[in-house]
Amino acid sequence: MVTQEQRRRQLAREKFLRQQQRRTSARRKARARNAVIASVLGVVVVGSVVSYATGVFKQDDDDKSNAAAEATPSASPSKAPDPCDKAAAGKVKKLSYKKEPALTVDKSADYTMKLQTTCGTIDIDMPASKAPHTVNSFNFLAGKGYLDHTKCHRLTTNGIYVLQCGDPQGTGMGGPGYTIPDENLKDKRLKGGVYPAGTVAMANQYNAQTKEGRDTGGSQFFLVYQDSQLPANYTPFGTISDAGMKVLKKIAGAGESTGQGDGTPNATVVIDKATVTKS
Repeated sequence: MVTQEQRRRQLAREKFLRQQQRRTSARRKARARNAVIASVLGVVVVGSVVSYATGVFKQDDDDKSNAAAEATPSASPSKAPDPCDKAAAGKVKKLSYKKEPALTVDKSADYTMKLQTTCGTIDIDMPASKAPHTVNSFNFLAGKGYLDHTKCHRLTTNGIYVLQCGDPQGTGMGGPGYTIPDENLKDKRLKGGVYPAGTVAMANQYNAQTKEGRDTGGSQFFLVYQDSQLPANYTPFGTISDAGMKVLKKIAGAGESTGQGDGTPNATVVIDKATVTKS
């Protein structure tokens, strides 16, 4: 006959084994997630965030959700305080255009895009000669107030290190209604498959596995706050100022909402005003 103490020990062993299995499963998923981030960023850093989230971050059932939470302390969302100020009064404009704006920028000039955010000002130097369609598009959109009051909706802190902005919907699915061509993909800064810290590049819908989705840039862009291993598939069009990098690192330091390295910034990053001027 099994005594009460033996039964208690048996239940404890079974519970321990279940926990170990959950931890193993969580580690496998973490490895798979990192692999996906590195190899199919064409879908990750682009507008199609929803399809990526349902494929990689969605848990199959409650047990697996618990497994991820039990795996390590780092699986818990960061509780860092919000380092940013309250957003300025105003609403996002609902604007959409049928075609890319006519090319009006001076291709021989440099332009500066100033993002006045709730976390500080980020200045971006944009040489029109390297990415004329991209610089022209932001010159047009900023002039229309398209980026004003929009949230930077995504922060990645594992494998790649970027803040993604430029979506008036704040979902990763928004755009201006038109697309622009890929440009400057042979930029010397991208040696070794690395987008260096300080780079600003376009998000797009390119899928490196199927080789579909070229020339699908819209209004979404990402700011690299730490060297990130990425294939040269995303138009590099700007460089962040030193002061802007300090703001960006402050945002990154607050972490993201999921604790898994890819989510909404804990910092409330809103672009109060975006302007583009000829340098």
